[in-house]
Amino acid sequence: MDRYVVKNQIKLALGYTTGSCAAAASKAAAVALLCGGPVRQVQLMTPKGILLTLDVEDMTRTPEQVCCAVRKDAGDDPDITHGILVYATVSRIETGIVIDGGTGIGRVTRPGLAQPVGTAAINPGPRAQIKQALEAVAQEYNYTGGFSVVISIPDGEKLAARTMNPQLGIVGGLSVLGTSGIVEPMSEQALIDTIHVDIDARYAAGQRTLLLCPGNYGEDFAREVLGLDISRGVKCSNFLGEALDYAVYRGFDRVLLIGHAGKLIKLAAGVFQTHSAYADGRQEIFAAHAALCGAEQETVRRLMEAVTVDACLDILQEAGLDKPVLASISQKIQSHLFHRTTGKSGRDFQVEYVMFTNQYGVLMQTEQAADCIAARRKEEQG
Repeated sequence: MDRYVVKNQIKLALGYTTGSCAAAASKAAAVALLCGGPVRQVQLMTPKGILLTLDVEDMTRTPEQVCCAVRKDAGDDPDITHGILVYATVSRIETGIVIDGGTGIGRVTRPGLAQPVGTAAINPGPRAQIKQALEAVAQEYNYTGGFSVVISIPDGEKLAARTMNPQLGIVGGLSVLGTSGIVEPMSEQALIDTIHVDIDARYAAGQRTLLLCPGNYGEDFAREVLGLDISRGVKCSNFLGEALDYAVYRGFDRVLLIGHAGKLIKLAAGVFQTHSAYADGRQEIFAAHAALCGAEQETVRRLMEAVTVDACLDILQEAGLDKPVLASISQKIQSHLFHRTTGKSGRDFQVEYVMFTNQYGVLMQTEQAADCIAARRKEEQG
């Protein structure tokens, strides 16, 4: 693709999704099936409004069906599916368009995902792309029958082991994904969509208290110190706000949030996207609350110059202000959490949290966090 975006002052190439590949391969196979000749290129309009012109590879035919492949191009996105061939085998049927997955396409085994249990993990967006492409072919060639389409990815099962599919209950291969049809490098939306899928799966499994961990440190602490089953939780990376919003929308009663202070401390400033490229403010938070608690100017200055959360805690402990400052920060965090969840939704929604560092252990937690942890641990064991 000759299209780009600029992120962090770097020019990055756009790509196209596995869904677009599946739709383009399906269109090429259908054209070859109806016209009887070879198809070397195919055009596909994506939901994003970008027209793709894609090469067709590895075309084979029998009297009953045609199989074509389109190669995935993820642009400059670090996508493990970059360069794979996505195949579509198309045959005639009496009516309708039937879409299924073949070799290397995962099968859904748990409720709550985008497709019902037992079906191929081809998401609604790609299914709509395939259907639209085939309807256009039928209209162009005055064909009044239907199509059967089987999508396959020869290396899909091997690649799927490097994705979240096994944890989500998608077995045997990759998912065919994409809502816009276009891959944007370092796509935040793709990460957010994955978090939403994971939250959906927890809700469908009957959970009403969602265990949320921003990163690996939080997962390790929840498992090793608190004794919780991390496989039943959701890792939300830096997208705390998005995860909380979706948990409220999905219908959970409460969230148990466990995270390192390096991320969670930012909530005291109302920062819910915790990546340092968006906002930091850790030192400023400690300095402001220390000043509110009566810290001397030199202590405030040292806090502003500290590099890590643990360094800030060392300074506060030396000044005898660690407990009042942490209490002040905790109160502010709870205020922002309330505003983000209950305050906006009007629902009776609780967020319990545990904040820690590797050096100091648990720094602060909500009053009911311990009870919430105990109840969840009992539920997991029972």
